[in-house]
Amino acid sequence: MFGRKKKMIPTISSGVAGPLGVLHLPRFWSKVLMDAKGVLHGDYPACGAGFDQMVLDGLGLDKDATLAYIRDNSPTYPQFETWVLEQKGGSLDADAVAELNTAITGYNHDDETRTSILGASGVEDDGSILDAVNLNNLDDWYELHANL
Repeated sequence: MFGRKKKMIPTISSGVAGPLGVLHLPRFWSKVLMDAKGVLHGDYPACGAGFDQMVLDGLGLDKDATLAYIRDNSPTYPQFETWVLEQKGGSLDADAVAELNTAITGYNHDDETRTSILGASGVEDDGSILDAVNLNNLDDWYELHANL
């Protein structure tokens, strides 16, 4: 059992922003880094088509270059943000960041996904939790607990 790495559930919320103020960016970085180290749980994509792609598109980052930077350099989160700034000429467009953050906080899962996540977590589906950020948090916490 020594030397075998336990697969990890990413628990940084998409609702968390780092110093640059970009929601989901810390989670994106953590998933790609965990994948590069061989410890990302198999149910989680290192870079999926949802919030991950929204962040890349919203910031105008090249997907392949961004993934390669994280995988090849294993940067700390502040180092990653510095790299992001370097890709954008030293600053981010505040309006683009605000638009991205609004898109992330305003995204709702479909009814089937919501029902599934709430059901697995034992939470009544009374229509009060619709947003993907909070539903994904519940899903992550459920998976973390189930995998301990």
